[in-house]
Amino acid sequence: MNEIDLVLFDRDGTLVHDVPYNGDPDLVRPVGGARRALDLLRARGIGTGVVTNQSGIARGLLSTADVRRVNERIDELLGPFDVWAVCPHGPEDGCHCRKPRPGMILLAADRLRTPPERIAVIGDIGADVEAARRAGALGVLVPTVQTRPEEIAAAGHVAPDLSTAVRAVLSGRLPLGRGLTEERPVEAAYGTTGRIR
Repeated sequence: MNEIDLVLFDRDGTLVHDVPYNGDPDLVRPVGGARRALDLLRARGIGTGVVTNQSGIARGLLSTADVRRVNERIDELLGPFDVWAVCPHGPEDGCHCRKPRPGMILLAADRLRTPPERIAVIGDIGADVEAARRAGALGVLVPTVQTRPEEIAAAGHVAPDLSTAVRAVLSGRLPLGRGLTEERPVEAAYGTTGRIR
């Protein structure tokens, strides 16, 4: 496995708790271990960034200013991030940036002059890891209750939490297939429903 120079994170459900179409910075709550994981990357000189679909803009539920304010709050709590990429389009818009398309990852790669094969993308749904695959980057899925079982089954790399995902990326110890990046069987982490216990 190539060394990783940049880790890109999905925003909602990965770095912060998912509040649908959130335009209120006061509702931003980082997930457990997020700051510690990011500090570990930064201490090793690895870049960090965020790639996020925000279809609420296209749907008229959020303004770009709303999204910017929320992102600024995340930067205050967890940053500074080296790059932000936001897709404001809806699922039917056919844009190149909306995950699972790779546009935002390739944009971040270009901005930071980092080859895609030296980028890891960590997210909570199948679109995140599929966008990574299409870009030529490493994708790691960190499931939440919103993650569908078929997304877990299809993911190349699955971690039970953000801290474990980051430690695995740093160590280069990412098992192929459904294997977790911590030492417990899949069933112990997800049970039979595909949801994290």
